[in-house]
Amino acid sequence: MTYDLVIHNGTIVTVNERFDMLPNGLLCVKTGKLERVEALGADQSPPAATETIDASGGLVLPGLVNSHTHLPMTLFRGLADDLPLDTWLNKHIFPAEGAYLQPDNVRWGALLACAEMLLGGTTTCCDGYFLEDQVAAAVDTSGMRAVLAQGVIDFPAPGVPDPKENIKIARAFVARWQHASALITPSVFCHSAYTCSGETLKKAKALSGKAGLRFQIHAAETQNECRQIRQKYKTTPIGYLDRLGILDENTLLVHCVWLDDTDIELIAARKASISHNPESNAKLAAGIAPAPKLLKTGIALGLGTDGCASNNNLDLFHEMDITAKIHKAETHDPTTMDARTVVEMATIGGARAIGLDHQIGSLEVGKQADVVIIDNRSPHLTPLYHPASHIVYAAKSADVRDVVVAGRVLVRNRTVLSLDVEQIMANVCEIADQINKGR
Repeated sequence: MTYDLVIHNGTIVTVNERFDMLPNGLLCVKTGKLERVEALGADQSPPAATETIDASGGLVLPGLVNSHTHLPMTLFRGLADDLPLDTWLNKHIFPAEGAYLQPDNVRWGALLACAEMLLGGTTTCCDGYFLEDQVAAAVDTSGMRAVLAQGVIDFPAPGVPDPKENIKIARAFVARWQHASALITPSVFCHSAYTCSGETLKKAKALSGKAGLRFQIHAAETQNECRQIRQKYKTTPIGYLDRLGILDENTLLVHCVWLDDTDIELIAARKASISHNPESNAKLAAGIAPAPKLLKTGIALGLGTDGCASNNNLDLFHEMDITAKIHKAETHDPTTMDARTVVEMATIGGARAIGLDHQIGSLEVGKQADVVIIDNRSPHLTPLYHPASHIVYAAKSADVRDVVVAGRVLVRNRTVLSLDVEQIMANVCEIADQINKGR
C-alpha cells in the first residue's frame, strides 16, 4: 500500500490513555486519518507514501486544541492593557468592536489569528464572536479545524444592530455551516449571564440543543459578575444557568474562576465542560480557577488563550507553561498540574471539552491526522529526558516545524502553506492605523 502521508524518525507522544511514547515512531495517513501509529524497528524502513516527512529526531504530538478564543480580536492586540476587566471591556473593547468590526476587518483579523495558531502548533480552536460567517470563511481558507460560534448578546453588536435579531442571526449561521465543511462545526456563544437575558439564554441553548451543538458562555469569570448574579437571582452564576436548564453535556463554560464546591458538583453532575484560560484570567486580575479540583471531579477541562485583546497572543505552549506553574504557586505543591496533565489539557482534554475527542486530541489509529512536529535541535531543548516535560516547560511555539491537519500539511519548515502571511499582516497593520487614528 502507498499511504498519502508518512511521518517518521521522531518520538511520538501519543497522548493515548496510557500516554505511550514511541521512539523512532511512524505515522501513516490515508484519506486524512491515521492508519498506523507504531515504533519502527532499527532495521525497518518507512513504507511508501505520496508525501514523506522526516521528523529528524523531533517530537511528534497531537495538534494542540485552543478551547476558547475570539479570533478577530487580534486586531486589538495591546490596544488597552493593564486595566480592570469591566473598564477594559466597557470603556475600550466594546467601543472598538462597534467602530471597527466591519466584515472585511473581521476576516483579516481571523486570518491573522489562524496564521499565528498554525505556526504555534494549534490545529483546532473553539471560537465565539460576532460576524462569525467571516471568521468561518477565514478558518476554512486556512485549513484549520474549528468549532465556531455566532455571538449572542442583548445589546447592538457588529452584524447584529438590532438585539431582537440575535437568535435569528445565530440560527442562520448554524444552518449555513452545519454541513459546509468537514473541518468546521458551528456553535452558539452567549457572551454571559449578565449581558444576555434569561429568555435569550434559553432560546440560544434551545437552538444549539436542537442541532446537537456546543453552547458556549463566559461564566463565573469575576467576583463582580458573581455579586451581580447573586444580588439579582439569589444564586451563583452556575446555579442560575442550571436553573435555566443551560447546563448539560453540550455546554462549554469559559473561565469558571469563582466557583464554590456546590458549583463544581453541579457542573460535574450535568457533565458540562470547562475552558481554563489562566493567562487571560491572570492578566485581567480575575483570579485563578480551581483547575486541580475540577480535574479531580472528572470534568472535561481544556486550555484556552481567550482573545488577543486580553492575552496578547494565541500561544498554547505559553499557556501550558503558565498553567503548570500558577497552580503550583497557588497550592504550594510542586506535584500539582504535572507536565503530563497539562499536555493532556492542551490536546485530548481540549478535544473532549469541545466535543471532538472521538476525532482528535491523541495520535491513535482511526483518528484524524492532526499532527505537530517540534524541532528539538536547539540549545534550550537539549538534552531531552522527558518529552512531556519538554513540551510544557522548555518548548516554545517557535519550535514548531511542521503542522498537519486532516492529513494535509499546512506548515512545513515553519512556513504556512495555506495562507499569504505577509499580505495578511500588511492588511492588519492598515486596519490598526485606522484604529490608532480614531483613538
